[in-house]
Amino acid sequence: MREKLQRFMWGRYGSDRFNQFLLLCALVCLVISFVGSSLFYILGTGVVIYAYFRMFSRNISRRSMENQKYLKQEMKIRSFFIGKKKAWAQRKEFHIYKCPKCGQKLRVPRGKGRIAVHCRKCGNEFIKKS
Repeated sequence: MREKLQRFMWGRYGSDRFNQFLLLCALVCLVISFVGSSLFYILGTGVVIYAYFRMFSRNISRRSMENQKYLKQEMKIRSFFIGKKKAWAQRKEFHIYKCPKCGQKLRVPRGKGRIAVHCRKCGNEFIKKS
């Protein structure tokens, strides 16, 4: 039986991070469908069908491109939250200001009074309270 499954899956794409995300979304839609409307049931079923289509597809290059696009979007979201986490951890020791000219984020130590902040990117200098 195992050999038959291996022969069937030979040359097929299989599962990846995008498929895992799709199946998680489908699970959430199906759980909501028990409480809510049948629209979530139809949506969840459609997502499961698409995930299995991707899994058994022989067009490996296309599925790989889809996964790369998903990973790029996921990394944008993760990096946003990582940045917020770092800023939150430094909130007691530093103020974070944006340069009014170029928008560069600048980190200034707290408790120094009114200071002139110099932007290293564009050379603009402005006064802020730290």
